[in-house]
Amino acid sequence: MPEQTHVLFVEDDDVIREATQLALERDGFAVTAMPDGLSGLEAFRSDRPDIALLDVMVPGLDGVSLCRRIRDESTVPVIMLSARADSIDVVLGLEAGADDYVTKPFDGAVLVARIRAVLRRFGHAGHADGPGTEAHSDGILAFGELEIDTEGMEVRRAGQPVALTPTEMRLLLEFSGAPGTVLSRDKLLERVWEYGWGGDTRVVDVHVQRLRQKIGQDRIETVRGFGYKLRA
Repeated sequence: MPEQTHVLFVEDDDVIREATQLALERDGFAVTAMPDGLSGLEAFRSDRPDIALLDVMVPGLDGVSLCRRIRDESTVPVIMLSARADSIDVVLGLEAGADDYVTKPFDGAVLVARIRAVLRRFGHAGHADGPGTEAHSDGILAFGELEIDTEGMEVRRAGQPVALTPTEMRLLLEFSGAPGTVLSRDKLLERVWEYGWGGDTRVVDVHVQRLRQKIGQDRIETVRGFGYKLRA
């Protein structure tokens, strides 16, 4: 039998927590459910889950702060749960290092699909070399001082390792597969987040901002009205 995917679920509403835990377990996930941020952080450190689902508004340590604490220690995928799609908490959660968010109330099938989509980013293979890319036989793409090891899934800037989350790595691979080509936000949502419909482009914008901070502000260019492109 394959090993179960372990989900950490932090939610203070008893009904939502218990119902969601049962739904996830029916889909084959192992679930640790906690009612507040502090117990969630303790469970994360002791259990080392494969993915974390964090409600924004939980007592003790709110979901955004908990996400930051997790991100300080790990690149494990994080999905934020927010009661309002237009809430500033969505952006704050993404800026704290979350990979995606789901709006409450949510359909169980949608949540499972998002979880599986995020987890698939771990196993993403590299792209073929694009024009303007200096490609090496060992799977390394070079863009100036930026090097991307598409086989080892590692990134270096000026020889120093750059720590990326799986989503940031997936995003960078999309850009590096077509350097100099403008990729629209909708296309990136489809390719990186696997949205087959128009999703929230704030997810893309915040992740591009985070990626720029790590690989260099000038490496990814904004093309107003169209999207983003990687400078070759």
